[in-house]
Parts: sequence; C-alpha cells; structure tokens
Amino acid sequence: MRFLHTMVRVTNLEESIKFFTEILGLKETRRKEYPQWECTLVYLACEGQDVEVELTYNWDSNEEYGIGRAFGHLAFEVDDIYEVCQRAVDAGIEINVPPRDGWMAFFRSPDNISIELLQKGEPKAPQAPWKDMENTGWW
Repeated sequence: MRFLHTMVRVTNLEESIKFFTEILGLKETRRKEYPQWECTLVYLACEGQDVEVELTYNWDSNEEYGIGRAFGHLAFEVDDIYEVCQRAVDAGIEINVPPRDGWMAFFRSPDNISIELLQKGEPKAPQAPWKDMENTGWW
C-alpha cells in the first residue's frame, strides 16, 4: 500500500493554486477536468515528492464547505519557517500560531484549511517579530 494524496474542496481554484504554489512552494503536477462530474482536480506536490494535495473545484457549486472536527491540518516541513511565514504575511494571511519557538507555525488557506509548518532539522533561534506575537483565531 502507498499513500497517494489528500483532497480538499476549494471555492476559488485560481486563488487556491496561488496560495499553495506561491506561499507554500508546491508545484502543480497534473490537472484533470471531469465534465461528467462538473469538476476540476488539480494535484500539487512538494518538489521531488510524489504525495500530493488534490484541490477539487466543483464548477457550479454554491455550497459552503465547513471544516469537520475529524480533519485537523495539512503539515509541511520547510527549510526556513520565518521566510515562509513572511511570504504569508506579505500576502495578507494572518498567522494563527506564530513560530515563536522557531519550529512550528499555523495559518489558513483561502478556504480555511489549517496549514502547519514545521522547521526542517533543528528549530531556528527565536527572533522578532515572531517571538513576541500572540496566537490569533483558531487553527
């Protein structure tokens, strides 16, 4: 058995692709349109990896997607947690759990999917402005 992907439904495909590629640095690996189901599936992965995030966009849906209690978050190991968090802030994204310890942070995608960042290797030394920020919202 092999783990393939995690699917999340999105309400604005282009905005979501921009978030996952420009903020998190994932690459689009493939895209498939299914007219019979009126949906587009876009798969993204970290460079050099085959486990994917599947973005499912339903063409004519007005449905609001709630976040079930069973789902927690998508987690990504990053080379520089401060750099990724700064890209998020620069894009207007609120950091819910700042990387005060140089190791872990949380923020949300445009569709409120909780994203966890974990610093690769050892935690970075705590630094401003992150070390003094409070938690906000929910994650």
